[in-house]
Amino acid sequence: MGKTMWRAAVAGGAAVVLTGLAAVPAGAAEGGVSFSRVTMNGGKPIVIGVKKEVEVYSTFRMTTKLKHNSAPTVFPYRGKLDSGDELWTSIISSDCKVVNKAKGICDYENWLHIDPRHVDFGNKAAGTWKTAARLYLPGGTQDTDDQKLPSQVKRATRVTVNASPEPVRQGKTITVTGRVTRANWDTHTYQGYAGRTVSLQFKAAGSSSYSTVKKVKSGKTGALKTTVKATGSGTWRWTYYGNTTSGAKSSPGDHVAVR
Repeated sequence: MGKTMWRAAVAGGAAVVLTGLAAVPAGAAEGGVSFSRVTMNGGKPIVIGVKKEVEVYSTFRMTTKLKHNSAPTVFPYRGKLDSGDELWTSIISSDCKVVNKAKGICDYENWLHIDPRHVDFGNKAAGTWKTAARLYLPGGTQDTDDQKLPSQVKRATRVTVNASPEPVRQGKTITVTGRVTRANWDTHTYQGYAGRTVSLQFKAAGSSSYSTVKKVKSGKTGALKTTVKATGSGTWRWTYYGNTTSGAKSSPGDHVAVR
């Protein structure tokens, strides 16, 4: 299935993000187009850092016999349809995969991009968004529908770990430290995330899974610190499970040999 860049960035290379659009023009189409089977990012939260553009994959079905010159798309929005904020930098849409030509039914894929470095993007974007589907029609008209599908947009988190000493004698104390930080979209940096409950997890040598040993609250700078007894060789990590505006993240593992 081919891809079609259906709508390019605005002049000067500045893309539209969190932009309040003009109200629907007189005579705008409302009807004759229907959307169904909409998915956004596989139902997972959209987690965004401070520098890297994020690609969000979506799928949907459109039914219409109306003529149109561009491909349809789906995207997150807040406020009112066609007059609120929309969250996207650029959108690429696939060609129609015909389901029923006589009825005008097609399946589509969308690749929506969000660039956190855009001037209009900031911490206010975190939280719950709604999902809209839109088709532009000849004569400057359009059909935009609310899909009744919430999308969670979250600030990325980072977690580090250090377990010492390495190696350690059985029964002795292991000190595990680390830090949890969160993306600040206003400053484009990661900052300490204080007051977070973070799980210390252990994976014994030869095991394939981690189990939670204890939970620790991060300090003012996001610092984490605790002690445990050395019972056997294995790998330690911190895991933060996120919240409504912050993504979940596990640190890399730090292996400690117990002798």
